[in-house]
Amino acid sequence: MIKKLYDQCILWASHKYAMPLLALVSFIESSFFPAPPDAMIVPMTVAKKNKFLKIALIATSFSVLGALFGYLIGYVFFNEIGIKIFEFYGHENFNVFKEKFSTKGGAASWFGILFAAAFTPVPFKVFTISSGFIHFNLLFFIFASIIGRGLRYFLVAYLSYKYGAKIGPFLEKSGTKWTMIIAGIIIIMGLGIYFLFIK
Repeated sequence: MIKKLYDQCILWASHKYAMPLLALVSFIESSFFPAPPDAMIVPMTVAKKNKFLKIALIATSFSVLGALFGYLIGYVFFNEIGIKIFEFYGHENFNVFKEKFSTKGGAASWFGILFAAAFTPVPFKVFTISSGFIHFNLLFFIFASIIGRGLRYFLVAYLSYKYGAKIGPFLEKSGTKWTMIIAGIIIIMGLGIYFLFIK
């Protein structure tokens, strides 16, 4: 099913309403939809290179709005909707989140985890819903979502602009590994700045 949805997103990239469809996919992917907007960003950017910044901005903006919708699901409708989404993605031990990440130290850890989830290809919706469920600080949530999603989609759009259609197979084959490495480096740098200059 996920493969069919992924292929459908690629088809939508050539639709005359590709921009609104990208906004829709970016929004729902952050709360429940399994196929990522990257499937549309690559072919859309290859077809319209001069619009790569607009494409990345639409994906980022609506993904963050979708993340807020996921947060709302976790905050208000977790028992009615959130649990079903968790079960669909194979995550059932949701009470562990509330126990481990409600403390001050846990909140700092959750910020790093949320950023990594926003930047990497892991199911971001699990973490947006979890953030609402544990009542994670909303401003920190928005900040992590903007930075993580923005870095990801602007990077994908830029690489598509720079290298064309060749970037698609590369992202499918090695995208997960490289995004995890980059996210890890950014988190380590952030921790270094925090402990050296802020704490």
